[in-house]
Amino acid sequence: MPHASGEPCLLAMDSGGSKTLLVLIDRHATVLAVRQAGGTNPFDRPDWRDEMAGLLADLPGGIVAAAFGMAGYGGSPAVSARQDEVPAEWGRCPYVVRNDVDIACVGAFGGGPGILLLAGTGSMVWAADSAGRGLRVGGWGHLFGDEGSAFWIGREALGTLTRAVDGREPDAASFIAPFCRFMGLSDDPAGIEAALLDWYGGLHHARSEVAALTRGVDMLAAAGNGPARRIVERAAAHLARHVGAARRMLALPGLAWCDAGGAFRNASLRRAVIDLCGVPAAPILPPVGGAALLAARRAGWDPDAAWIVRLAAGLTDAGLFAQAP
Repeated sequence: MPHASGEPCLLAMDSGGSKTLLVLIDRHATVLAVRQAGGTNPFDRPDWRDEMAGLLADLPGGIVAAAFGMAGYGGSPAVSARQDEVPAEWGRCPYVVRNDVDIACVGAFGGGPGILLLAGTGSMVWAADSAGRGLRVGGWGHLFGDEGSAFWIGREALGTLTRAVDGREPDAASFIAPFCRFMGLSDDPAGIEAALLDWYGGLHHARSEVAALTRGVDMLAAAGNGPARRIVERAAAHLARHVGAARRMLALPGLAWCDAGGAFRNASLRRAVIDLCGVPAAPILPPVGGAALLAARRAGWDPDAAWIVRLAAGLTDAGLFAQAP
């Protein structure tokens, strides 16, 4: 760790479904160290505690405050209680624990008002007004919801494919051959069923692998494939409803929104959501930067706008802040 033992610093953690980041930051908003581990969502990562323990092991002295953004935190009381045990057992300094999408919203708007629309493997909105009143829309998980997410798009693509193969959706026949090729399957109708079942049987982490199919839908939609474009349009409509619900409940019809999550790498999806919600704001900080901002406040450092600008620059230099196109 490239700083002197005992120098005051903050710990910021962004715990997600696919990866977890830990960053140390000093009083001047300088990024001192970065650690990364695998996903730590307790709902689908049995080894989440081991991953977190590895990140928190052998840290230097001088950490004066910490903020943990944890995937799924605040949903299930039983799961959240287990998540609370991790920083409590670590016990090095004052800390705050928040949902990972909450810290992403704090980061995107620098602690100010706004709506963060997250569309990754799952989907949800986290929003806050100028008084700090917050709310969540969506985030129910793939069993109950996650509409418009990468997983939802992938599942819709598979459903479109099977219905087209069966003849139940004849106007989606043009989807069969190109999507099978994208999946690496034979597009011979006689062999598609067996190939799909073999693909299904070989899944290691079903949610992630189904979500990855959104790239094929994007490619086909960009090429003008009708069924793919319809999937994207339905996904965009679902995501726009998240934003609309947050604006209504906060009584702020023009509240700015910002996009986040891997599903927005789908350029067709991003354009369709913009058509429905307006142009998104550029994020001020990435999610781990939101955790850093909360940690700085917990330490009593009272970070100002200049501190946030320096932090954004440091996180960008460290490769932790890639803004959406």
